Parts: sequence; C-alpha cells; structure tokens
Amino acid sequence: MTTRLGIISDIHASPAPLKEALSIFKKQNVDIILCPGDIAGYGEELEETIRLLIQSKCKAVLGNHEIWYLEKNQATNSPVYQYIKSLPQTFELNIEGKKILMVHAHPPSSYTGGIRLLDQDGELDAGLVTQWSENLAKLEYDALIVGHTHQVYAETLAGILVINPGSSTYNHSCAMLTLPDLTVDFFSLSNQKILKS
Repeated sequence: MTTRLGIISDIHASPAPLKEALSIFKKQNVDIILCPGDIAGYGEELEETIRLLIQSKCKAVLGNHEIWYLEKNQATNSPVYQYIKSLPQTFELNIEGKKILMVHAHPPSSYTGGIRLLDQDGELDAGLVTQWSENLAKLEYDALIVGHTHQVYAETLAGILVINPGSSTYNHSCAMLTLPDLTVDFFSLSNQKILKS
C-alpha cells in the first residue's frame, strides 16, 4: 500500500498559497496533511488560515510564532486562541512501516535555531550537512519533518530523511512524501519559482 503525506509549513497567516497547496494535495490524492508550525506571524489572515487547516484535518505542531501569539494574547475562548493552544510540540507517525517525527525547528522539540543545510545560493553546505548528520545520529526515525528556516530540501542525514518543505508564503513551496518508499516531490505555489533559501 502507498500513503502520501502533504507537507506545508511557515504559512504565516497567508491563506492564498495554503489554498493552492491544499488543491495540489487533493489532486495528488494525499492521505494526511502535515504542518511543522509557524501558522501565525507576518500575515493578517490567521483566522482564515486556521479555518482551512481545520477543514483539511491538517496535523500541525507549534512554531515560534504560535508561542509568541500565546504570549501576547491573554487566554480567551476565541477559536484562534484555542486552536493554537491545542497544538502539540511534536507529532509522531508510524505508518507503512516507517517512523516519522515532526517538529518545528529541530529535535527534540525546539522552536528556534532550525536545521539549515543550504547556503545563500540554495546550494548544500557540506559543513552544515556534516554538523547536522552528527547532531541527528542518535535519532531513531526514518523521516524528520521540520520548518522554521525557510529553506527547501530533502536530504538524508545519518540515515534519516530530513524534509523541509520551505515556506508556502516566502519560498512558494510545499512538498509530498510518499511512503513506504520515502520519495519527496516539491510543488511550486503562487505561479512563482521555488526559492530554496
């Protein structure tokens, strides 16, 4: 059996590219949609963004912008506040014989820092690849899904497929992970070329 995971990140309260990504995922027959955080921040349409995520049954985790939102806003019964407050720090999935971990920046559950692998030209930086391979060596997962850095890549580090779909808003990208073969496809959004970094 084949399972397809749609991955979208760093949406930053901009529903238009999210809608486009959800349409792509529907055409690709995606089974589960994942978001490694930063749903909030920068944009002005957080309520609509969250509505789309709930409607698509997206599994999301907290990003640094969600943490800041909770810190700035007093506890309320508003749907936005309650949704953000309900998000976990991490999300694990065991499917098709594969073990997957999703965090915002980097394991175990960091909101800042992030796994940067690319230089300013969008090319792999060998030093960063070596550093993160060492940092992730003890992690026992088949795939790790992250966001935060606004970099677009799918690289195997220490035997783990590390995927960052980039920001739907700023990199104009989303991704799809196909299981059990662990292949990744990237899709461009907003009629823009994908900006890798």
